[in-house]
Amino acid sequence: MNKLISQGALGISFMLLLSSCEWGATQPTVVTRGSSATAHPQHNVSESQGSPAPAASAEAASKEPAAVVKRIDIMDSKGAKVGTAVLSEAAEGVRLQVEVSGLPSGIHGIHIHQTGVCTAPDFKSAGEHFNPEGKKHGFENPEGYHAGDLLNLEIGSDGKGKAELIDKKVTLAKDKANSLLKPGGTALVIHEAADDYKTDPSGNSGARIACGVIL
Repeated sequence: MNKLISQGALGISFMLLLSSCEWGATQPTVVTRGSSATAHPQHNVSESQGSPAPAASAEAASKEPAAVVKRIDIMDSKGAKVGTAVLSEAAEGVRLQVEVSGLPSGIHGIHIHQTGVCTAPDFKSAGEHFNPEGKKHGFENPEGYHAGDLLNLEIGSDGKGKAELIDKKVTLAKDKANSLLKPGGTALVIHEAADDYKTDPSGNSGARIACGVIL
């Protein structure tokens, strides 16, 4: 009888030990899952810490002044639209993207004039070249050059011309002395002949054949 009890007790002890080992064997899996669960929130926290940066960048960008862009129509001496010019502020000055059609082929002087009025047919209403510094005309003039002086515009045999010009002496900021958007505005004028870049006041470029108001 005692022998049977001893054997039974031994069997129960063995089963308890086996159960204990099985429980212990499952623990690493639970811990591993716990480690993964812990690592994942840490990763999310890292992402959430980094997320304010784009928001901050967007907020900073929203506080920057919007770039000024002006699109103007260019009219010929009969009052017909012959092209456009897009003016935009650039790091080096004002960029002018000019595109015209229906004009005589050849090389033409093109300048910014001091008054924003384009009255056909001669466009004398645009006044003289924009010249807040009081210089003489022409890139090759030792006393030059006007703030409104630009490189020549070439018109093809099909009457079309396209150019991108940079004027380093002007701005579209309204509070500046050299602003093209000053009170009364300015005007973009195309002449009948080439600018020689040295003869005052307009480089022997002849009559004004097209004009666009910059306001």
